[in-house]
Amino acid sequence: MKHIVKILTLVIAITALWVGLLQTSTIPQSHTWLLPIYFVVSLGCYGLLMVGVGLMNFPTCPQEALLLQKDVVEAKEYLKQRGVDVSTS
Repeated sequence: MKHIVKILTLVIAITALWVGLLQTSTIPQSHTWLLPIYFVVSLGCYGLLMVGVGLMNFPTCPQEALLLQKDVVEAKEYLKQRGVDVSTS
């Protein structure tokens, strides 16, 4: 929920700045109309960056890995008892 508030605040601030720039002649109007496109591209780049950072910091769970390996061994034993070939060749 916090990210939504941050993003909405940023969108409102940028929209207010954009409308202000449209009404004044500080920046040429041809450049001012491109600001929403720049904003969307910047937001997309930010999103990709956050996904990349999240993937690089992906948490590892050694306890869960051990439990999963134990479950695999138990499943193989169960299947062998039922006559299913579970060789890893």
